[in-house]
Amino acid sequence: MDKLINDFSFGLFIWQIVIFVGLILLLKKFAWKPILDAVNDREEGIKNALLSAENARKEMQNLQADNQRILQEARLERDNMLKEAREMKEKMVADAKNEAQVQGLKMIEQAKAAIESEKNAAMAELKLQVSTLSLSIAEKLLKDELSNKEAQTKLVEKLLGDVKLN
Repeated sequence: MDKLINDFSFGLFIWQIVIFVGLILLLKKFAWKPILDAVNDREEGIKNALLSAENARKEMQNLQADNQRILQEARLERDNMLKEAREMKEKMVADAKNEAQVQGLKMIEQAKAAIESEKNAAMAELKLQVSTLSLSIAEKLLKDELSNKEAQTKLVEKLLGDVKLN
């Protein structure tokens, strides 16, 4: 260290200071400014990228919320459609049952009417046959009784006796 102090020269020292200051000025003008600009630009880029990432994250959350909302709405709409379809099916089944019941009752009434009509027709036919048979029997009996003169007289007297005079 003593050697450095003994060999010290003011001229060399001043030249070194001038060169050092010149070097600093040159570095400041040509190196520091571009380096600082590059660092600042990079910092801005990083800030912008972080902001973009944050915005993208927020937008993604909004999209997910929208997707959830749309999905929920779709589920509700599907449930409503299924409910309406079930109600329509039940109504159609109930209407079909009611219609079938009405048709069945109509058919039963028609069958009862047809049976009653057939019964009446059969009764009329039976009455006709009975009356025809009765007339035929009465005719035969009257022929037998009226063929005998004595029986004819008795019959007339009997009928006259049955008839009351007013």
